[in-house]
Amino acid sequence: MSPYITWCIFIALILALAYYSTRVARASDEDGLRDTGMAILQFGRAFPDEAIRNLHVTADGNVIFVRLHDNKAGFMRNNSNHFACYLIRPGRVRITPLASAKGFDAEFLDAPSQNGSFVFASEKEAAEVSLWLLDNYVSVADHTTSQMGSISRDQASENNP
Repeated sequence: MSPYITWCIFIALILALAYYSTRVARASDEDGLRDTGMAILQFGRAFPDEAIRNLHVTADGNVIFVRLHDNKAGFMRNNSNHFACYLIRPGRVRITPLASAKGFDAEFLDAPSQNGSFVFASEKEAAEVSLWLLDNYVSVADHTTSQMGSISRDQASENNP
């Protein structure tokens, strides 16, 4: 082989590697915050004393709402090259429904720059997150358990008049 052909093959391999690496980098950028593992790590760095209980990602993947262990809430926003993490104090947010039941407008009284419309993949997710933010969350399991407890008490009172 001549040196000219060897250099052409070498340059073609470098160009192919560069093209492949830019495609991989672009794909990871498009994912935004959809990687919940990354979101857990980033939120854990920002607030190491808070235990995460549940996460919900907006439909566009740019915001993740976080429900914390002590029923507080927070969220993470993808700001191009970094993630902004916020804790929401109870009673410091106002929620207004959108025309579509899959989202809501949120007004954060402590961080007005973060106000906006948030749309989720389903109505159920939007309703659950809005309840977190309004500090009224009762899970389906909690509701079922409380109903079962009241049924058991009713049956016990029927059996023991």
